[in-house]
Amino acid sequence: MKKFFVKILGNEKRQAITIPLFSILISLIVGMILIAALGKNPFTAYLNLLQGSGLFPKPKYSAYQGMLTDFTSFLNMMTPMLFASLAVAVALKAGLFNIGVSGQMLTAGFIASVTVGYSQLVAPVAKPLVLIIGILAGALVGCLIGFLKYKFNINEVVSSIMLNYIAQYLFSFFINTRYIDDISRQSIAVKEASRLTLLKTPIGNLKVDLPLGIILAIIIAIGIKFLLDRTRLGYEIKTVGSNREAARYAGINVGKTMVLSMVLSGALAGLAGVTYYLGYVQSIQPKVLASTGFDAIAVALLGNSNPIGIIFSSFLITAVTKGSGYMNSASGIETEIASVITGLILLFSACGAFLRHLVKRWKTEIEEQEQTRKESK
Repeated sequence: MKKFFVKILGNEKRQAITIPLFSILISLIVGMILIAALGKNPFTAYLNLLQGSGLFPKPKYSAYQGMLTDFTSFLNMMTPMLFASLAVAVALKAGLFNIGVSGQMLTAGFIASVTVGYSQLVAPVAKPLVLIIGILAGALVGCLIGFLKYKFNINEVVSSIMLNYIAQYLFSFFINTRYIDDISRQSIAVKEASRLTLLKTPIGNLKVDLPLGIILAIIIAIGIKFLLDRTRLGYEIKTVGSNREAARYAGINVGKTMVLSMVLSGALAGLAGVTYYLGYVQSIQPKVLASTGFDAIAVALLGNSNPIGIIFSSFLITAVTKGSGYMNSASGIETEIASVITGLILLFSACGAFLRHLVKRWKTEIEEQEQTRKESK
């Protein structure tokens, strides 16, 4: 058994891929056991998850609906998740924990809504302007968190959580007093020209919602990977995240690097906000923070804070979340089971360091045993 695991997981160059995949496999197996314990067929349940996400065809569809409409809706949901996860990952690379992504998303979404979303601007002007405002709004909040950390050594977790509450209640006040929709009790829906999702776009005999931000999100993920691996700023961010004292000794301006890291993290969170509030949805629910900002922590950790890994981990977590509704209607399994599966994935992924240590120890033991056999011969 030890030899099997060492053969599969023992290559240190591939462990960044093999160990997360192994963790996902184990978590899915445990999820199957839990579903079976509820008296349901786990294979059918997982099939329903794939069907609900548009990754596998359903038995039947309503008018103008098809597998493609489900898949584009899945991509629409994945877009803000990918941006938010990148925001968490960039901060983690600098040794910071940006738990305020949801607040930064709300800030960017609200400001973009009231400045552009309710305006009469045409789509070619409104859509790019929404992205720019999202970047600036999120970057300013991130800059504030980084400045407080650098200047007054205020823990970024504390400051970001407090800013979450400030954004949540401040913008709720403005929504309830100026921008409330009397029927939905949410903010007034933004104009279609400013939305980052093309609604009911005819493709063949289908009407699909096309998320414009998904291509941008993937391009930015690749760009962040390049920045971290091939630029001086990326080297400084990772060095500060690994050891601040060593970075300071090497001549790196630690305070400046932390602030820049939070600015970049906040800008990505801002993009998550506008693709969520002016893309995936079209209004803001008062006194509620999007769970996307918190789920992004799990996605970033599952992706090893690697931008390319995060593309795949956000795909997986979004598929589980998106498909849970159809799983509930088709198999009668509560949607909370999807959250349990997500939690299991995170739990086993968090054991990655332990698995590396265990595999390394087994590898050493096997090598010593083989060496002893050779000597005995």
